[in-house]
Amino acid sequence: MNMTHYMELLATNQPWNLLIFMGVPVVLAETLAITELYVLFTRSRSGWVHALNRAAGLIVGIYFIGVIGYLMTTAVVPITQAGEWRTVIDVIAVGSYLVGGLPLIYIAAQELGLVNRGANEEHKMKLHATCVALFLVFGHIAMIAGMLDPSLLSGAAGTEQAMPMTHSH
Repeated sequence: MNMTHYMELLATNQPWNLLIFMGVPVVLAETLAITELYVLFTRSRSGWVHALNRAAGLIVGIYFIGVIGYLMTTAVVPITQAGEWRTVIDVIAVGSYLVGGLPLIYIAAQELGLVNRGANEEHKMKLHATCVALFLVFGHIAMIAGMLDPSLLSGAAGTEQAMPMTHSH
């Protein structure tokens, strides 16, 4: 069975790629999501849960800057230049993973006061929750598409062909 580049990345260099590209960001993002629910329900803007929420948001946002930068330069650009995408399923999986990091970067920027400085706490809280939701949506799209066999769409309308899997990316 063919794999998407997303799944190949996670399967290569075990266990390190799995930890770097899935374990660490998902633990941080899920910590952010769970503490976000607490903050929303209690409206608590203080205490250890709120501090953990802020810390997780900062760390995962900054972490994703590195992940996106690394994957763009070592995977996305080379794969695109070589024409090695394995159908649109592959593009959706990788693209959704990368796009999913953007709302987390926005959360970090908000926590650092780089955006929404003049916004009231209610507006900031809504944007924070919206960004968490966007990450969850894009992250799940990436995981679902990433687990698909990209050859499911090979030959569709004669325009896309499944490409042989290489381990160079």
